[in-house]
Amino acid sequence: MDILEKIVVDKKRELHLKKNVIPLKQLETSFLFQRATQSLASALRNSKTGVIAEHKRRSPSKSVINQNESVQDIAIGYMNAGASGMSVLTDAKYFGGSLDDLILARAAVDFPLLRKEFIIDEYQVIEARAYGADTILLIAAILTRKQIKVLSELSKSLGMDVLLEVHNEEELVKSIMPSLDLLGVNNRNLKTFKVDLETSISLSQQIPNEFVKVSESGISSVDAIKMLRELGYQGFLIGETFMKTSNPGESAGQFINQMQR
Repeated sequence: MDILEKIVVDKKRELHLKKNVIPLKQLETSFLFQRATQSLASALRNSKTGVIAEHKRRSPSKSVINQNESVQDIAIGYMNAGASGMSVLTDAKYFGGSLDDLILARAAVDFPLLRKEFIIDEYQVIEARAYGADTILLIAAILTRKQIKVLSELSKSLGMDVLLEVHNEEELVKSIMPSLDLLGVNNRNLKTFKVDLETSISLSQQIPNEFVKVSESGISSVDAIKMLRELGYQGFLIGETFMKTSNPGESAGQFINQMQR
């Protein structure tokens, strides 16, 4: 069993417990469930930089990345740096995140928030809306085409954008459908955790232009973004490059300033 399979098994157990503690009706009556959302896809289309800055405390491949800075301070730092949006990891066991991180970020900033999670169930989509997300992540590697359709259509009905993440051509072909807004290519193999920008390069021309193209993971230089932008990418999800520093917001600001020169 590889790491991705282990995460899904644990996620199913976690969901079973959650559903018994917090019913859907409670989520649907939360204050944030009714708030007007902000489109990450639109923000990226209108952005000169396209940076989606990520909050990530740790990962299975890098162990501890940054446990010291508060999510509110990082969110404010990212927004002030000029990021187009923010990705918030909410998986606890493998990434050290939580839904509290999402709701605290939502309270601190007014720009698009992406819930970065291993979503396998409609409950998690409702949950994302209730905790202030504007966009959800769906990972093609752990979902069937039918599941992608059901989850993405539910998200759209709730006013949230959908970022569909793929790792290869097979996942891309099975996943393309009208209920998606953004198509992300993850340069990190979630089974081996090896990172290779060639993944984004090779899939760039296979993604239809009606979707916002997003390159994820392994982006640490302005030159890499310039190259990817020439291939049609409008979004660049960057986490560890910022989070491994003592001041992620400041690091993001320096990076974005370099992009604008």
